[in-house]
Amino acid sequence: MYQFLRTFADSWGLLFMTLLFLGLIGWGWRPGGKAAAHDAKHSIFDHDDEQEGRTHG
Repeated sequence: MYQFLRTFADSWGLLFMTLLFLGLIGWGWRPGGKAAAHDAKHSIFDHDDEQEGRTHG
């Protein structure tokens, strides 16, 4: 059983991981990716605008 899983991981597992890696890289470089990344990057600051004027603590 171990030898079968080892052989499977060395062949199809490597192919799967390579395709997954390339897919994730391609996802970041898609045409709408820049706007989505910008929104995600600045989303943590959206809550700060709502609480402006309140004191912390």
